[in-house]
Amino acid sequence: MVNTLLTKQYAVCVYVYGTRNFETVVSDYHEPVKEYAAKTYTLEQIDNALVKGYITEQEYQDTMKYTIDEEVEAPVE
Repeated sequence: MVNTLLTKQYAVCVYVYGTRNFETVVSDYHEPVKEYAAKTYTLEQIDNALVKGYITEQEYQDTMKYTIDEEVEAPVE
């Protein structure tokens, strides 16, 4: 079972501060952390994590897939 508080903390450490990376995050949390980041952080924050080397290109792409899912699921008016 994934703990939401831990998911948030991992996301902050990986994407905002760079004090952790996905190698040091429990594997069960990889996708929940990416999804949380995609739905919570701005594109600028996620881009910044990539530029600073906090996340890899693949992790960036994986994270961005969750933002695309949100756009696809949004109702069309």
